[in-house]
Amino acid sequence: MRGSARRPLAVALLAAALTAAPGARASADSDPAAASSTAGGASAVLDGLKTYGQAVLHAGDGSVRQIPAGLYEMRVDGGGMLQTYGVGVAGNAQPQARYTESGWGGSPVAGNSEAGGRIRWVLEHSYPQHNDLAGLAKAAGAGALTAESAAAGTQVAIWRLADGARVEAADQAAEKLADYLQREAGRLPEPPASLGLDPGRVSGTVTGPSGTRLGPVTVRTAAQSVTVTPDAAALAMGVRVVDADGQPVAAAADGSRLYFEVPAGTPDGTASVTVQGSTKVPVGRVFASGIPAEAQVVAGSSESATAATATAVWPQPPTVAEGKVGTLAGSAEVAPAPDPGTETQSPDEERLAVSGSSAATPVIASLAVGLVVMGGMVVLLLRKRPLEGEEGETEG
Repeated sequence: MRGSARRPLAVALLAAALTAAPGARASADSDPAAASSTAGGASAVLDGLKTYGQAVLHAGDGSVRQIPAGLYEMRVDGGGMLQTYGVGVAGNAQPQARYTESGWGGSPVAGNSEAGGRIRWVLEHSYPQHNDLAGLAKAAGAGALTAESAAAGTQVAIWRLADGARVEAADQAAEKLADYLQREAGRLPEPPASLGLDPGRVSGTVTGPSGTRLGPVTVRTAAQSVTVTPDAAALAMGVRVVDADGQPVAAAADGSRLYFEVPAGTPDGTASVTVQGSTKVPVGRVFASGIPAEAQVVAGSSESATAATATAVWPQPPTVAEGKVGTLAGSAEVAPAPDPGTETQSPDEERLAVSGSSAATPVIASLAVGLVVMGGMVVLLLRKRPLEGEEGETEG
């Protein structure tokens, strides 16, 4: 090998070693066990306005327009019907749009529990929950109310409370009802989900000769009973969903506590459990489509299908490589003992260094050996004396 060629080769070897490092680090830092929990409750498709009147909206730009105001209907996935009002007056809810149950945070009253509480009071004290129209009209001083005018007046009151909209009902009786509801509205707490799992995600390390039990996950529901179904991944790995006594669970009720029982030696992974049941969605519960202004709030519910999912995540404890990394022939040990003056890592820091993944250790060890070997070759190449033919070239 000629002297002019040795140095480019050494540089190329170093570049190859450095290029390999980021890829190996990305593999070590990846977290295949990451998982997110699924929100619980019902999901539905909006059918459209079913019982409504008219309202007059005064927009911020000074324009005035007439808009429909009243009750929508939704078809619940798996069975059931909902009656809902719009929360935001600026929303333009589209028929056949898909909605999922959520808290008030997914609506225009996010961060305003007072508005949410007053809207829930209106829902509990007006149509359709209070379907005595003669009694409702008398309380509001509204003369006579029909289902359409009662729905319109209730919707107008909700719009005013949600975002201070300047809107009034076109029908006189409906307008008096809206004024009455807005004036009298008290404040009620946010209703619970129709079905939920708390928390939606649990995690832990698989240790001990008998494995690990992760949890608890508590069932929250108004249903008398819900079914409990582990996912296919859990079944394939032998992960069981059990109660506090370690007995498999196939059905649960409100307050039941569920645990993921992960056998010893199970590779890093995730598993989930789904609970399903049928119950009425609480009045005041929000349904969101992803656009806050189009959120709907539940005014009535039939028995409806509900579901919730919780996930378990378990990383294996990181394994620590024992002994020497390796030696290079004719040289000192590649992995010398730490300098007494330097700071050593604690076990927790070592665990963080490998990102909690046992799969990272062989990757890092292989990378270290590769870098050492390449470094040794570079040193030998750079220090080797020039060949006889090259000395003449150098002198020339």
